[in-house]
Amino acid sequence: MPSLESQTLPRSASTAAQTRRWWRLPWEAAATLGAFAYWGIFGLLFTLVSIPLILVLPCLVAKRLGRGMLHRAFRVFVGYLRATDLVQADLSSLDALKDDPRAVIIAPNHTSLWDAVFVISKLPQPICIMKEAILKNPFLGGGARLAGYIPNGSSSRMVKDAADALQKGGQLLLFPEGTRTRREARWINPLRGGCALIARRAGVPVRPVFIRSNTRFLEKGWPLWKKPEFPIRISIELGDPVVPEEGETAHEFTKRLEEIYQRNLSRAHKLRRQVEVAD
Repeated sequence: MPSLESQTLPRSASTAAQTRRWWRLPWEAAATLGAFAYWGIFGLLFTLVSIPLILVLPCLVAKRLGRGMLHRAFRVFVGYLRATDLVQADLSSLDALKDDPRAVIIAPNHTSLWDAVFVISKLPQPICIMKEAILKNPFLGGGARLAGYIPNGSSSRMVKDAADALQKGGQLLLFPEGTRTRREARWINPLRGGCALIARRAGVPVRPVFIRSNTRFLEKGWPLWKKPEFPIRISIELGDPVVPEEGETAHEFTKRLEEIYQRNLSRAHKLRRQVEVAD
């Protein structure tokens, strides 16, 4: 028969955990409001500043300035999330890209609305492909236009602009799924062909990036009002370069790349994607 002490320990531990949770609730609410305020204020100011800079500065100067400003703003934001213990993120594997001058496509799986923020916070001058609608967003559009980010509206134009940018040197951030991973997807959405077409046209490797989290916060279909369980834990792992092979079609390269994501994201990991249980 278990002792009285062994019976009471779990209850005491549970009570202590509940007390800590109640203590954290007002802190998490205030910190979350601070994060939204940062985005709102910074986004509008960035747009107001960007418009005259686009008109005044030479194109290349404007792009470098815009990319550097976004990098610093995202780095401050990620630092805020860590300092407030809203997010515990391991981004150390991306350090290998910071001082690498070679042209490359950086291709993460797309788990959440803010994936790009964490990646760009580690990359001083990335070129990004983003949804065309974001360029019209008052909070993000000005900075994206100043940085010369490439809209994904026309596939042929996107591939040409991205390949041209890579051939001049640089790092292109592209989400090969084309959109955030759907709720019903086990590991990843079927990859679109844009990544392969750009890699073949520019003659550059693709570096897969594997993003994992203990939550589906800000995934496709997640309501903005729905509170996640804090702290959010995120792991970002840089994969080995994948190079298009001689004679390999864009479709074949896309399928090979998709298999690499499936194989890596399905392996045992403490933050491996969990099957969603219906409410």
